[in-house]
Amino acid sequence: MQGIILAAGMGKRLKELTNNNTKSMVKVNGVTMIERMLRQLDSLQLSKIVVVVGYKGKELIEFVSGLGVTTSIEYIENEIYDKTNNIYSLYLAKDCLLTEDTLLLESDLIFESAVLDKLIENPYPNLALVAKYESWMDGTVVTLDEENNIRSFLGKKDFQYEERHDYYKTVNIYKFSKEFSATHYVPFLEAYSKALGNNEYYEQVLKVITMLDKPEIKATLLEKELWYEIDDVQDLDIAESIFATSPEEKLNKIQSRYGGYWRYPSLIDFCYLVNPFYPSPKLLDEIKANFDRLICDYPSGIEVNSLLAAKYFGLKKEHVVVGNGAAELIKSLMEIFSGKIGMALPTFEEYVNRKRFDDLVPFYPDNNNYSYTANDLMDFYEDKDISVLLLINPDNPSGNYINKSEVLEMAIWAESRKITLILDESFVDFADEAGATLLQEEILSSHPNLIVLKSISKSFGVPGLRLGILAAHNTDLIDVIRKDIAIWNINSFGEFYMQIFEKYKDDYENAMNKFKLVRRDYIESLTTLNSIRVVPSQANYVLCEILGSATAKEVTEALLDKFNLLIKDLSQKNGLNGEYIRLAVKRPEENEKMVAALKEILEPNNIIVEVYEQKI
Repeated sequence: MQGIILAAGMGKRLKELTNNNTKSMVKVNGVTMIERMLRQLDSLQLSKIVVVVGYKGKELIEFVSGLGVTTSIEYIENEIYDKTNNIYSLYLAKDCLLTEDTLLLESDLIFESAVLDKLIENPYPNLALVAKYESWMDGTVVTLDEENNIRSFLGKKDFQYEERHDYYKTVNIYKFSKEFSATHYVPFLEAYSKALGNNEYYEQVLKVITMLDKPEIKATLLEKELWYEIDDVQDLDIAESIFATSPEEKLNKIQSRYGGYWRYPSLIDFCYLVNPFYPSPKLLDEIKANFDRLICDYPSGIEVNSLLAAKYFGLKKEHVVVGNGAAELIKSLMEIFSGKIGMALPTFEEYVNRKRFDDLVPFYPDNNNYSYTANDLMDFYEDKDISVLLLINPDNPSGNYINKSEVLEMAIWAESRKITLILDESFVDFADEAGATLLQEEILSSHPNLIVLKSISKSFGVPGLRLGILAAHNTDLIDVIRKDIAIWNINSFGEFYMQIFEKYKDDYENAMNKFKLVRRDYIESLTTLNSIRVVPSQANYVLCEILGSATAKEVTEALLDKFNLLIKDLSQKNGLNGEYIRLAVKRPEENEKMVAALKEILEPNNIIVEVYEQKI
């Protein structure tokens, strides 16, 4: 068996990265794609490797000659690479296809060796590697029958998004037998090129072949095997995180993205905190039904969006401001207040990061559950010079909760001391106490020193919409914040969501009731593990201390590397003393995966020793 690599293209979408070298010489984590691919093929004991070169062909040949590849390498030059597509490059290599069985690859791919193993170990002689279509994929897709015969090749013009669940993306790696090339591929390749020219793609020939009664080509499906096609700098960025050279680097690269994890379809996100049971399918269907109008129209300004939020929570419009996520409101709010600010630590660092640490007067709970009461805070700050007291309830990451009546006592105490009380209740709907929110007009009117923030992303499960609200009786404060943020800070999808979400209050309540049962079962399962200590929580996350010799960093890296589970490592968080991780509460089947993974990683008397095998 031989290998053929098509490497004549210019790679214009990679811009300056291909100014002085070919696309295949672009580096992924310090190693060029062509070197990685050649070393993988070199390990297969092939008879030879044929490389079709074009753009910067001389440079590519010179580079490859210095790699020390033991398999014989031959080169074919496409002199008109700038006027043709890969159908012509393969046409130039057609005589090679007739000599023996062939692995055909495009040079802009990165994959683990298991990808090639899956192709070679399959006894069927003529195969296309495919993967289940995901929204981030681009290029040719295929449809399959029950026996994995390829029914059709579909280009961009033929793609029907409503049928995407039936599509498989071609990985651009094929196995052709010498007989198939002689009886099918090469004759059709020659005929197609002569009839329609050379500015096409070789998969067009396969598209014609699949129309025959017996096309003799099947698909083999990739499942968990890693691969990526690199066409532009965004693809390169993703590939470098998927194929990181160590668990530590992989974790750092993925964490630094702060989301966008739909590009990693097998990853389960236990780091970012949302409601796993809301929004309801019916609510989503209503948004989908209005998608075309929403994406083409401007949203309303801040006055209208404040009215929508106020209506849902039963507040006056002049007492509410809507933010592009709670983070926008936190930034604006923390810039307004001067003087010292009191807060319990550890806590949500969006507030901490908006102030100099010298401006903070922290309260550290003196117990290993990091729990505290309203009286603890009031007693501690009774003689402290602070102008603002921040309470996140339930707190993040501890899940500590202070009931509503005690929070109201704090509001009265703060007013008597002329202290502004900022209450962040982004997670309050997850608490067992019914009606725990202070987002009520009567309460705001009775406590003019009280400011309430809420991230709608968390409990309503819509982080992609970026919605948060701030409410206060102090209209001067509300006006200052409204002037500080953009008039169109909310997009049309966020506005439409606020317009309709009151209709789904019953669904929301049912989702919360279901969530609390799932959280209870999840915590019970986690407590069966001897290797962790579970801190009681009233939020949609659980703080866990890692016991024994393993560190939180090691556990976090191992969960991502071995199980594709992303969690929050809290080992560097201010206020925590020990090895701690935070686990989101998700759906039961996902929670079960987390418990099983932790059990496997943290077996009694088992010290985590990571020997990372670079996937090449």
